[in-house]
Amino acid sequence: MTDWTQVVDTRGETERVPVLLDLVEREEAPEAWEELWDRLCLHGGTVSPASFTALPRLADLAPATAQALELAAAIARGTLQHPDGEALLAGRPKMLSRLRDLADQRLRSRPAEYDRVFGDLLALAGQYHWSAALENFADDFYAVSCPDCVAEVTIAIGDYGFYSAIRDWDRGDIERRELGLGTGALAYPTVACWPSGSEIATDRDEWRGWG
Repeated sequence: MTDWTQVVDTRGETERVPVLLDLVEREEAPEAWEELWDRLCLHGGTVSPASFTALPRLADLAPATAQALELAAAIARGTLQHPDGEALLAGRPKMLSRLRDLADQRLRSRPAEYDRVFGDLLALAGQYHWSAALENFADDFYAVSCPDCVAEVTIAIGDYGFYSAIRDWDRGDIERRELGLGTGALAYPTVACWPSGSEIATDRDEWRGWG
């Protein structure tokens, strides 16, 4: 059993977090959730020992409460900001797996906040840097090199659509292919210059092993 008198939150205080967790478990309490964010993930990125200690409770709440899943993912992403973050997360693979599965299910429903949920899934899979970088990855065109043939491929994300293509000066975007869901949770493209039907790491376990 957790001794919350020894666990400090981002305000440098103890014992308040379990009171708030009990409150949001009993009823809808927007002000309590706001305070939990303040004490567990200040400004959306600063975490503390109390943040990691609260994760099992948030995981229990997450199936029924979207705020719990979002906060848990933000704490995982905040691992980057804490010197002992990875050590504090260690030893909880089953809990993280449950949270990943919930984020996966949420992503498959094509929510309006798709990019945010995508970032949450990345954080819960241990891809903290990519999750943080994703905040600016929207509504634009991105030029990338094909790892097979080094051709320049244009990736469209957001309001412009979701597709890959070879960009031609006279004809515009050619060899256009829509981005879609692979067998895992994420949008894995069949890139324009690759053979039709080829896929990138569509196996969920393979993707989760990326480091």
